[in-house]
Amino acid sequence: MKALIQRVKRASVTIDDKLYSKIGIGLLVFLGVEKGDTRENADKLVSKLQGLRIFEDDAGKMNRSLVDVNGEMLIVSQFTLCGDCKKGTRPSFDKSAPPQIANELYEYFISQIKNSGISCETGKFGAMMEVELINDGPVTFMVEK
Repeated sequence: MKALIQRVKRASVTIDDKLYSKIGIGLLVFLGVEKGDTRENADKLVSKLQGLRIFEDDAGKMNRSLVDVNGEMLIVSQFTLCGDCKKGTRPSFDKSAPPQIANELYEYFISQIKNSGISCETGKFGAMMEVELINDGPVTFMVEK
């Protein structure tokens, strides 16, 4: 399971020219589910993202977590994170989980974030989405579990 996370001042998802979801200060999480990923992987990733100290404290150091700053999370499924570009010029998606399994783990990940008390919005699995964001920093990390 892969998560490309970006610390944002705000982010939103638009589908079919209609605003679908939006957040203020927090994390935009692009989530990729690979073959072999399990709920255990999702649980570990949830725990990691809750405690990851990438928000600035009063001294300007990355020392606060999403929970510490009362931030929000916008979770967007993105199977292309599982793409392999090592050979040739066309990515291979052999490592991506089948859509049904990927959607189940995506929904499970969302439910675990919500159960943890973090305010959470989402994209729509399998939809063509326009994602807008104001990256704060910029601060971007790849987290894998």
